This record gives sequence, structure tokens and C-alpha cells, in this order.
Amino acid sequence: MSRVLAGPFLHTIWRPKVTGAEHVPASGGAILAANHQSVVDSIFLPLMMDRPVTFSAKSEYFTASGPAARLWAWYLKATNQLQMDRDGPRAAQDTLEAALALLREGNLFGIYPEGTRSPDGRLYRGRPGVGWLALKSGLPVIPVGIHGTRRVLPPGHVVPRPGRIELRIGAPLEFAASVTSAPPGKARQLIAEQVMAAIKELSGQEYVHMYASDRKAELAAAQPPKPKR
Repeated sequence: MSRVLAGPFLHTIWRPKVTGAEHVPASGGAILAANHQSVVDSIFLPLMMDRPVTFSAKSEYFTASGPAARLWAWYLKATNQLQMDRDGPRAAQDTLEAALALLREGNLFGIYPEGTRSPDGRLYRGRPGVGWLALKSGLPVIPVGIHGTRRVLPPGHVVPRPGRIELRIGAPLEFAASVTSAPPGKARQLIAEQVMAAIKELSGQEYVHMYASDRKAELAAAQPPKPKR
């Protein structure tokens, strides 16, 4: 229903283009691994696919107030996005296990290996969660490069701008036996690195070999303290 209601509007304002859609299987589980530029990434990628795609979303998004926030919460619920509590001690692992269950049921699961939105438009190092999912599920990992969403809704903005969105979907990745048979921690990270290399080719972004969350922490620490009132 959300696709029917929102699709024409999205096509009219942002003219999204999809290339490589043939790489997404018509049935069965698969992992869509994408770069993360803007909160609207999780709107355009699912709505431009022929099959439903589930992403994880922070639990507070489902209960936020305000007109724009309520619309976003409606979308998350309408498209059956995975509600994630980031505060629990096992939050990350619980999210991965919920994603694994969805994949084993034959669903498409979307993941941002960077773990958070890029702070500056560059592509950052991938977290090993995508490797964990690939190894545990044995399902294809399909890289996706998303273009234009940062211009449409930059970080810190609420109202989207007109623009052009493009999704470039790559062929499913193949991982060598030397990767999958490595010690688990090493295998997960090697897979994440291969996934990020494929996303870089599709997105054209500059790659930074550090975690985006660490870069955000650096930027926050460099900000002058706010004056007390």
C-alpha cells in the first residue's frame, strides 16, 4: 500500500532511476548492502525495488511526534521495517539475529555496513555485521550505490529538496574460500571490506578507512562548547 501511495509522488518530485535491478532475485532471501548518505535512503531503496525490503530503524522513530516525524513513523510501520532498540546491551546482536530470521524466511534485508550515516559524504569502513549475516545465512550479498539522497535531504534538515535519485545495484558478491574459512572475526571483516569496495565502485565516493562513528566523535569533540545561559 505504501508503494502505491508514495510511488507516484516520489517519481514526480525526485525522478528516481534504478540500474542493475536484474541482480536482485525474484524470490528468496538476499542481503542488500548500501552506502548511507541520508535518512531518505531507507525510503527510496525499498520503494524502488520490485520486492519489499526490510531495514532496521531506531525504535524512537516509531513513536516520534511532529507532522514530519509521524509521517516517517507511518512509513516505517507500513513497510514493516525492523524496530531496533539501540540502548540495550545486546542491541546490535539482537538486530542481526532478527535480520537473520527474516533472511531465512526468504525476505530481502537492507543493511548499511557503515553503521550510521556518513558525516561528510565520504564512504567509511564497513562494520563486520554484514559479514556475520553473509556467513550465517549463506545468502547473496548484493552491493548498492545510492546517489543524490544527501542533496535531497542533508543531515540536520527536515524538509526534502527537489533533486535526482539514482540506485546502482551490483552483481551478487562471491567470497573466496580463503575468506569464508578464515577465523570468524577475520572472515567477517574481510567480507565487510569486500562489500565496501563494491559499494565504492557503485557510489563513486571517496573511501576513508575508519568507522563513521569514530569520525562523528572526532567532529563532535572539535566543536566549541556551547555557552551557558
